[in-house]
Amino acid sequence: GARLIMASPGGHRDPRYLREIITGSQVTTVHFVPSMLRNFLEEPDVESCVSLRRTICSGEELTPALAAEFFRRMPGELHNLYGPTEAAIDVSFWHCTPEAVAGRARLPIGRPIQNTRLYVVDRWDNPVPAGVPGELLIGGDGVALGYLGRPLLTAERFVAEPGVPGGRLYRTGDLARWREDGDLEYLGRIDRQLKLRGYRIEPGEI
Repeated sequence: GARLIMASPGGHRDPRYLREIITGSQVTTVHFVPSMLRNFLEEPDVESCVSLRRTICSGEELTPALAAEFFRRMPGELHNLYGPTEAAIDVSFWHCTPEAVAGRARLPIGRPIQNTRLYVVDRWDNPVPAGVPGELLIGGDGVALGYLGRPLLTAERFVAEPGVPGGRLYRTGDLARWREDGDLEYLGRIDRQLKLRGYRIEPGEI
């Protein structure tokens, strides 16, 4: 039932323009890459965006400092999402609150969305207990069929899901661990891939 407000080409890179769009069109929901949220919060008078009810972040790690700055200057809810393109973008969510963010060194990426299964495994693909880092694997309805025209990479990254007939898992290459409370924490990469402003960079391709 909501209206979709289309920004002008390149407008998402201009914090002042975004502030004017949000206030002028009474936008209630926005989705930022954390680095863009950081730039947006540096814009004067972002407190005028009183129509905002929820802000969603994904594409990069959302830091506790950035979340705390959001709560100091912005209204509404803040949600931290995680997920790769190979699994229909976002597969987990965590609702940030000032109380939950305070004192944390790292913000969780939360729990799986519906029809999604998340696994943290060791180098032999065995599930690891809470607190132990391992590679994050994704299963469920959102997992892609593979990479177009790249059968070797598809075979490496998309594997059978044990115990699920016809199920497929995507090997993210991300390092994560389960917390005792059932939430996931993102810890980085198991390879040399970098993330810059939401874009993947493979050093071997440069």
